[in-house]
Amino acid sequence: MVKGLLSRLFGKAEPSGPVEQPSVEYKGYRITPSPYPSNGQYQTAGVIRSLAEPAREHRFIRAETHPSIDAAASFAVIKAKQIIDEQGDSLFRD
Repeated sequence: MVKGLLSRLFGKAEPSGPVEQPSVEYKGYRITPSPYPSNGQYQTAGVIRSLAEPAREHRFIRAETHPSIDAAASFAVIKAKQIIDEQGDSLFRD
């Protein structure tokens, strides 16, 4: 509560939900990191979208947290590339 009040007073409001970062293309997919605040850190999260038709997407959240939004976004890209390399199109199966 105090942290939130100080943030508002000094203009450093923490985002309340996922913050989409610039996308990266990798092996026919678009990776969009979407870290979100969690207990004073940023949770690893993102979206993997296929560039082929029909367009499909897979949202992921990982347990890792990071002290900055940039670190969380960079790690989300690394994890997404690992998911793509390991699963390919099978990550879109229901």
